[in-house]
Amino acid sequence: MGLTSKFAAFTTLITFAKAWLPEENKSITSKNGTNLFESSNGKIRGVNLGSQFVFEPWIASTEWTDIGCHGYKSEFDCVSSIGQDAANAAFAKHWASWTTEDDIDEMVSYSLNTIRVPVGYWLCEDLVDASEHFPQGGLEYVKQLCGWASDKGLYIIMDLHGAPGAQTANNSFTGQYVAETGFYTDDNYERALKWLEWMVELIYQTDEMRNVGMLEIVNEPARNVQKGSSMRSKYYPQAVERIRAAEKKLSIDASNYLHIQAMDKAWGSGDPNEYLDDLTYMAYDDHRYLKWDTSVDPSHDNYINTSCSDKRDSNSPNIIGEWSLSVASDVEGSSDWDPSSNTDFYGKWFAAQVYAYEQQQGWVFWTWKAQLSDYRWSYQDAVKAGVIPKDLNNLQNVC
Repeated sequence: MGLTSKFAAFTTLITFAKAWLPEENKSITSKNGTNLFESSNGKIRGVNLGSQFVFEPWIASTEWTDIGCHGYKSEFDCVSSIGQDAANAAFAKHWASWTTEDDIDEMVSYSLNTIRVPVGYWLCEDLVDASEHFPQGGLEYVKQLCGWASDKGLYIIMDLHGAPGAQTANNSFTGQYVAETGFYTDDNYERALKWLEWMVELIYQTDEMRNVGMLEIVNEPARNVQKGSSMRSKYYPQAVERIRAAEKKLSIDASNYLHIQAMDKAWGSGDPNEYLDDLTYMAYDDHRYLKWDTSVDPSHDNYINTSCSDKRDSNSPNIIGEWSLSVASDVEGSSDWDPSSNTDFYGKWFAAQVYAYEQQQGWVFWTWKAQLSDYRWSYQDAVKAGVIPKDLNNLQNVC
């Protein structure tokens, strides 16, 4: 069934979703009546589901090997090599097991209230060209996972992590490891816009996705003035226009519109608001990794002091949608930074970052789980190591 006929079929369904941002005195209540935002005073406290639907081999090399993708840099490369049928079967096993309902329950038990779900445009299989190769069948697993999260009262940010043609070079998070980006063309903008319209239909008319309140229109675009200008002047305004048009077509009350999220100007691809006429229900995504900030001399005190005074307020409302406890590459392997013997420092640094990011709308840690034997990239492992408290209101006061 083509996109047009799919949209026509969807419009006959009942609208389920009521989308919003928790700061506006609206609450998400789980099926058992629990409001997870009450204890956080409306601040987002969440985790990314890294490698769930967009696989990054560095996060989970054992899982990548088990899928049959060892030696390949991205999903595109793997599917091209092992074949569509084999890839579909292997990825289905991965989607069913990497993040389970037990994981969602564990997140809730750790006082988290939000998940960010990175997905690729290939989730809408009608948008994939014949020359492109990605695993098929992921949509039902996305619905299932969102259903678990919605039932438990978690807020959901849906993130277009991998855009058509790849928005960033040499990175597996786009789904295809390419030397040159292909996203910044009218044709691929149009494919992304169709994906956004398709996703809006899903969010409002799929019960499992009722707690999706935010739609990120592209993750980590290139830090390039020329490409960024094209994206800001063409893609961003059209994305806002077409998301709102899709909502109006469904007769959604304006108070229940999705928040549309773009990368904050601190990311380096320009001010997302430059060409936008209407900023209603806009939100912004700021990724803060001190690991790659060469202006910060890596020492325990510097990291904590920098985080305590970090002002992440260039656009508002701003969510720090990715961050971690990983440190500069040239020191991360030394004894002074060893995770096992420096849990006190990492606990304090976690608390300092939370303090800074909750001066804004909140935060989403990268990532929930990993196979790195290193809790600095894994929220689940950091809790088990005693670095992050299960109750986030028991964080140390370090600032």
